Amino acid sequence: MSTQKKVALVVGAQGVIGRNLVDHLATLGDWDVIGLSRRGGAPSGRVRHVAVDLLDRTHCREKLSGLTQVTHIFYAAYQDRPTWAELVPPNLAMLVNVVDAVEPVARGLRHISLMQGYKVYGAHLGPFKTPARENDPHHMPPEFNIDQQAFLEERQKGKGWSWSALRPSVVCGFALGNPMNLAMVIAVYAAISKELGLPLRFPGKPGAYDKLIEMTDAGLLARATVWAATDERCANQAFNINNGDLFRWNEMWPKIARFFELEVAPPLPMSLDVIMADKEPLWNALAEKHGLERHPYKDVSSWRFGDFVFAWDYDVIADGSKARRFGFHEFVDSEEMFLRIFADLRRRRIIP
Repeated sequence: MSTQKKVALVVGAQGVIGRNLVDHLATLGDWDVIGLSRRGGAPSGRVRHVAVDLLDRTHCREKLSGLTQVTHIFYAAYQDRPTWAELVPPNLAMLVNVVDAVEPVARGLRHISLMQGYKVYGAHLGPFKTPARENDPHHMPPEFNIDQQAFLEERQKGKGWSWSALRPSVVCGFALGNPMNLAMVIAVYAAISKELGLPLRFPGKPGAYDKLIEMTDAGLLARATVWAATDERCANQAFNINNGDLFRWNEMWPKIARFFELEVAPPLPMSLDVIMADKEPLWNALAEKHGLERHPYKDVSSWRFGDFVFAWDYDVIADGSKARRFGFHEFVDSEEMFLRIFADLRRRRIIP
């Protein structure tokens, strides 16, 4: 590995993807890390944080114009909106604002890494062609992931830096206040079910319980992201990144229930966003009872995202062989991943 100093700018550093990427980069001896987020954060070792409103073009220029030493931009920011069309303007604008502010001053810029997902293949719209491959044709817009990549492809022409696009499945890891963290959804749902003396029921659509799905461990994704950003073979390429195994909820759900010492009852379709809306007093009492770290109820789980994933009554899988052909061979067992994350949440006193 090269000993030449590299400076990573991690955009979206407080999300489940960005946080784990920052943690991974901090363990590597030849990186300094700058994390961007709306909230900012406390410096630690080689890591410092900058609070910035990425939607404010002027604020971006003011806060980022001094980042002249950045060599790699890792873009993992996301703004949620109610509809697919409404997602496009803010999510494209944030990327453009960052690149416009940093590229002109970072003369040693080598790479821009873009975090995408299976939305590129239309996985969020309904049954799509599986296993999805990186060279599959795009679907009908609107789609901000595709617009972001098109922007980078055009911006990169004639430049000395390259880009890569990482396409994970559902990413699981530790993060609070994140709108897309399935492991937290399941853990909090299980904790509340146990407190109420209820079995663990799969709450999704009837067909979703039996379909094939895959996950992406946040740590695995972090390692793949750095690999793609630093291996010259990966320049200007997109890669599906997943754990490498497939499962069905009808097999995984009982294993999750056993971890929480819960029985399993037959699935019952219900909107978590609706049925968990009145559970904040119960959660606060549960936190008090078990001496948990006090975090706002809205920060410990995203019920809307759980409903989104559990509604997939069709296979959600992509071919990850391109990354292996290009040199990334790591994999993670998805059952082990879930149980490891749940144990970590207990260790952090997020769940009982």
